[in-house]
Amino acid sequence: MNPKLKTFEDLKCWQACRDLRLFVAKEVLPALPGNEKYRLSDQILRAARSTTANLSEGFGRFHYMDNAKFCSNSRGSSYEVLDHLITAYDEDLLSSEMLEKGRKLVDSAVKLINGYMRYLKNPVKQPMAVREDISIYKITTPSDNTDF
Repeated sequence: MNPKLKTFEDLKCWQACRDLRLFVAKEVLPALPGNEKYRLSDQILRAARSTTANLSEGFGRFHYMDNAKFCSNSRGSSYEVLDHLITAYDEDLLSSEMLEKGRKLVDSAVKLINGYMRYLKNPVKQPMAVREDISIYKITTPSDNTDF
C-alpha cells in the first residue's frame, strides 16, 4: 500500500468526489424549487453522498478487489449525479452554467477513480493486495492443525 495513504481522505479521488458532493449540497440543492425537495433533490443528494461513502468503505476493505468494486460503485454514483443534473437542466430547474460545472466535477472525479482502480488492479502492486499484516494471526486448517 502506498505509505502516503493513511486514510481514505488522502485519496485524490475521494477529495474530488467530496468537491462534487459539496457542489450538490451547497449550490445545486438551493437552486432547485421546493417542490423537488423529496424527489430530485433527495435523489441527487443520495447519489452525491454515495460517491464518497463508497470510496471510504472500499478503502477499509481487506482485499484490493473488494476495494475496486466499491470504486466502481462510486464511479456509477458519479454518473448518476450527472444524469440528475442533466434532468434538472432539461426540466429548466438548473442553469447551463451549473450543469457544466457539475459535468466538470464529475469528469474529474471519474478520471481519478479510474486511475485509482488501475492502481489497485496493477499486478506489479500485488503486495498491497492485502491491507493488513496477517502474519500476526495464527491460521489453522481443521484437517491437520498446520499453521500457514
